[in-house]
Amino acid sequence: MSDTTIIDLLCEKLPAECVLSEPEDLRPYECDGLSAYRRLPMVVVIPQTLEQVQTTLQLCARNGVAVVARGAGTGLSGGALPLSDGVLLSMARFNRILEIDTANRIARVQPGVTNLSISQAAAPRGLYYAPDPSSQIACSIGGNVAENAGGVHCLKYGLTVHNIQQLEVLTIDGEHLTIGSQALDSAGYDLLALMTGSEGLLGVITEITVKLLPLPEAAQVVLAAFASVEAAGAAVTATIANGIIPAGLELLDNPAIRAVEQFVHAGYPEDAAAILLCEVDGTDADVATQIERVSRVFRDAGATELRVSRDEAERQRFWAGRKAAFPAMGRLSPDYYCMDGTIPRQHLARVLAEIDGLSREYGLPICNVFHAGDGNLHPLILYDANQPGELERTEELGGKILELCVAVGGTITGEHGVGLEKINQMCVQFNTEELTQLHAVKHAFDPQGLLNPGKAVPTLHRCAEFGAMHVHQGQLPHPELERF
Repeated sequence: MSDTTIIDLLCEKLPAECVLSEPEDLRPYECDGLSAYRRLPMVVVIPQTLEQVQTTLQLCARNGVAVVARGAGTGLSGGALPLSDGVLLSMARFNRILEIDTANRIARVQPGVTNLSISQAAAPRGLYYAPDPSSQIACSIGGNVAENAGGVHCLKYGLTVHNIQQLEVLTIDGEHLTIGSQALDSAGYDLLALMTGSEGLLGVITEITVKLLPLPEAAQVVLAAFASVEAAGAAVTATIANGIIPAGLELLDNPAIRAVEQFVHAGYPEDAAAILLCEVDGTDADVATQIERVSRVFRDAGATELRVSRDEAERQRFWAGRKAAFPAMGRLSPDYYCMDGTIPRQHLARVLAEIDGLSREYGLPICNVFHAGDGNLHPLILYDANQPGELERTEELGGKILELCVAVGGTITGEHGVGLEKINQMCVQFNTEELTQLHAVKHAFDPQGLLNPGKAVPTLHRCAEFGAMHVHQGQLPHPELERF
């Protein structure tokens, strides 16, 4: 069908303010947080009601038009990159907290609600929502579900999938599904886990029931400095081996420390090769005991300096530095490429050393900022997109890092999703039979393949080309894609 026809149909069925088709109106939707890849959508639909979402999906299904659902656009894997011949469906206007149920410790929210606002709304009742991505002030809960987001407290409290109970979803045909339950368990297959992290390939989320936790009585952070990144990595392994499960355990290397300190003034020691931020929470007595245990483990692992947050303001300042690490990179380089891979903790020191070797081999600096406790790495590759060939070299280096994660028994993503960015590395992570099964699941929910096509799960043909021709990660599937 022609572009004009589907746009005319949408304009006929939806209010005028819900349909954007002029180039200047489309430009804000050309990319997500991975701004190296950009493409203008054919049309943007911003529905205000559930019926308008259903109408949009039904029109697209009947006319064979692809749909890319979008939340706040803070994703870092190109998962919300639009299609030039498809509809970009923005759920931004679904931004209401529908209910906070104190007795059952749950909240019903629409997908456009920001992550942080849930905890802010629940705080007067002594509750909060545990997953806290660094972008929590802006990222939407619908996007968190689509990518299975984590955050600095995911080590103890889990990812998004561990903190939701029910989803309301629309299929590409506009059929309404309730997945999961308001209760702690539901009968049948665990479709809730399947839908979480499915990157918009299976359905469009319209409502989420999240779990709320009681605010802890006390929380403190230990900041430990180390003379090498490897020593800090070994301290992480020792912490978990000693049976300590912190609320958060984060690592920053020296370039990241210096950038953050100049940006936020969090009080980080700029001469340290690496620091660990380890938060423990619970009752006052539990926190006091755990702080002593953590400090002893860090000293035994070679920490050169230890600080314990003296009050809530200092605890928040320590975390403010970690959460500002990504924007702080702008002080070091015109551009950066944020990777996301996960490895078994016991290989942390080895993988960090090999990443350093890859950095030297490619001549591109790498800053390390990551969720050390659960092995979720976020190497930040610094580059200049204005230099010819530098983005391509950066993408190739990023692919090597992801393949290293797989080689040590890890995975190519921990919380950012696959999107378009890591789709070639899916061919390394999974074999032909496994990919065939992933396509079968997609087909069961979306027989026409109209929901976010070209993302997350590569075609077998693409994998054959990747294996035979050694096509690097920057080889993208859509020739009309602009690259910056």
